[in-house]
Amino acid sequence: MNESVSSSPTVLVLTPVKDASGNLPGFVRGLERLSYPPELLTLGLLESDSIDDTFARLQALRPQLERRFNRVSLFKRDFGFHLPPTVPRWTPAFQQVRRSVLARSRNHLLMRALDDEDWVLWLDVDVVDYPSNLIEFLLSVQRDIVHPHCVLEPGGDTFDRNAWRDKGRTLMSDLRGSDGPVRIDSVGGTVLLVRADCHRDGLLFPPFPYGRPNPRIRDTHPVWGIGEMETEGFGMMAYDMGLQCWGLPDYEVFHQK
Repeated sequence: MNESVSSSPTVLVLTPVKDASGNLPGFVRGLERLSYPPELLTLGLLESDSIDDTFARLQALRPQLERRFNRVSLFKRDFGFHLPPTVPRWTPAFQQVRRSVLARSRNHLLMRALDDEDWVLWLDVDVVDYPSNLIEFLLSVQRDIVHPHCVLEPGGDTFDRNAWRDKGRTLMSDLRGSDGPVRIDSVGGTVLLVRADCHRDGLLFPPFPYGRPNPRIRDTHPVWGIGEMETEGFGMMAYDMGLQCWGLPDYEVFHQK
């Protein structure tokens, strides 16, 4: 290994999946296009609650992935959550339980896959296109938590609306034209780079409304509000830990339409 590679940080790519069989070919093509050195990359995948053949296809793809990554970990953890047929995933009545399961799947994957890597790159299976130097660019920003702008088409509206500031009033598309990274209060999980030590220090994805008042809190404690979950809760927890989330409104990655 040459000196420049040996001095570069190691990165763990993490992807939770569910009913993603049709997304896997494009997902693997994107991983194989990454220009970051294979010896510095590890991959962790967790499949849960699929009714298709996602897990079997991941098992079949594992030898191919192992040629691109220094280590590949594949896990299965079912949570027993299934939306009723024909019900869109964004239906309000199911949002709290759905986001709770998403948070739990991220946390389970993180706890089982993270070893001694320097960074964690969360990458959703349905992000269909991004620059081959994605990892190098995000690392070059030199921030602990970095979220690029996930859209459906170049210059389009923000797709990952979990990334915001000003209590959700300002999205990434509102921040285009900024000079470099911008401060954001909440992040999305489509593509998210996190310094691994932040996770080790306790930064996770709350599977409950983080910040909601607890009846056991002493009366002298301030009221925390109604709370945020999963990736938004991650942003609130980061703030409470003294960390800052950063967005890249002019650096776009593309989600499946």
